[in-house]
Amino acid sequence: MDVPLLALTNQASRLPGRSPQEAVVENMRLLIQLRWIAVGGQLIAILVAHRLLGVDLPLPAMLGVAGLLAIGNLLFTLTQQERWVVPGELFLALLLDMAALTAQLYLSGGVRNPFVSLYLLQIVLGAVLLPAGRAWLLAAVSIGAFIFLALHHLPLNLPPQLTPAFDLFLIGEEIAFVMVAVLLVLFTTRISRNLRARDAYVAELRQKAAEEDSIVRMGLFASGAAHELGTPLSSLSVLVGDWQRDAERSSDPHFREELADARRAVERCREIVSDILDTSGLPRGEAMASLAAEDVLEGLVTDWTALHEQVPLEASFHGVRGARIPGEPALRQALWSLLENAGEASPGGIAMRAVVEGDQLVVHVLDDGPGFSPEQLALIGHALRSVKGSGHGLGLFLAASVARRLGGSLDAGNRPEGGASVRLSLPLVGSGQSA
Repeated sequence: MDVPLLALTNQASRLPGRSPQEAVVENMRLLIQLRWIAVGGQLIAILVAHRLLGVDLPLPAMLGVAGLLAIGNLLFTLTQQERWVVPGELFLALLLDMAALTAQLYLSGGVRNPFVSLYLLQIVLGAVLLPAGRAWLLAAVSIGAFIFLALHHLPLNLPPQLTPAFDLFLIGEEIAFVMVAVLLVLFTTRISRNLRARDAYVAELRQKAAEEDSIVRMGLFASGAAHELGTPLSSLSVLVGDWQRDAERSSDPHFREELADARRAVERCREIVSDILDTSGLPRGEAMASLAAEDVLEGLVTDWTALHEQVPLEASFHGVRGARIPGEPALRQALWSLLENAGEASPGGIAMRAVVEGDQLVVHVLDDGPGFSPEQLALIGHALRSVKGSGHGLGLFLAASVARRLGGSLDAGNRPEGGASVRLSLPLVGSGQSA
């Protein structure tokens, strides 16, 4: 027995951009990078001030704060191995950075330390990354820390020999300003790019949901119509059969041929109605058989040609022998719709070619019609986008939807020699997985 379709075609289409969870993970990765820069910057500043400039600093305590910040960063790095960020982790990470900065400033002059402006970096990052409520809370914490440092801090005593030669506070302010400016531009641009990728993902997800809703509504309408069409089609079938058995009518060869065409058309309609009713009863993801691609395509061409004798169809399926595709009933309808569209655009003849490219079956439907306009090409695969008027133009949309659901894709373009080309790609099923 065949395995379920979802197990056979596990090549789900990938949406552009980043999912919200992936965006949060990427933002956390950027914060981890920024924190390593902070740890390195603190160590350099402490050692330069203490060793080279002779500034009296509580060295063990300040190095301990930098060490604790590094340990915390290592713990946050471990969460990246699972590609998952717990709720509130970004807020906690920014609070950790602010706590470490507050501790270092407390040990080195409080608000008189020129590096107090680094609070602005934390506030801006919080405003970009956090929800409004947490961003305001982070700002309130920074204000509280600033007030605390203004009232309570260890003094920063500079060596007397440095005071006449250097204005260390001015130099420190200039260094702090450059650091804040560079880090803000460096990280906010990358974070903004990451958030734009997230927004693109969400927008595409909403578009897919809207299209799925359109498909569901059309499916409900089609199921209802199929139920209603069953009785009149049965009546037509009986009526055509009676006419074929009538000796007086069947004696006319021309009329007999037309009755045969009518009988085939009625039978085709009944098959379509039966497929709709059968498909509507299958839950999504139910096991379905894999089918030989060559048999599906040849059967499709035979049936379509029988109903469109006036439109020549050139079919070429070289290299698809042995290839198998998911036995999705809607797939036949999708390919039929592509042939119908091509036949309408090019009554003088169309072509259908299928080849195997890697792990995919690629079907090309070609015509010699006027081709697609740039506006049509931009809207390929979207619901109800057509120049034919209301109620038309569903063929490409349904074909694209079926292809995406099976893990494939649909592309369209214009041929250099004139006419249109539609390319439908479908994932192959292993030939050894047969019924």
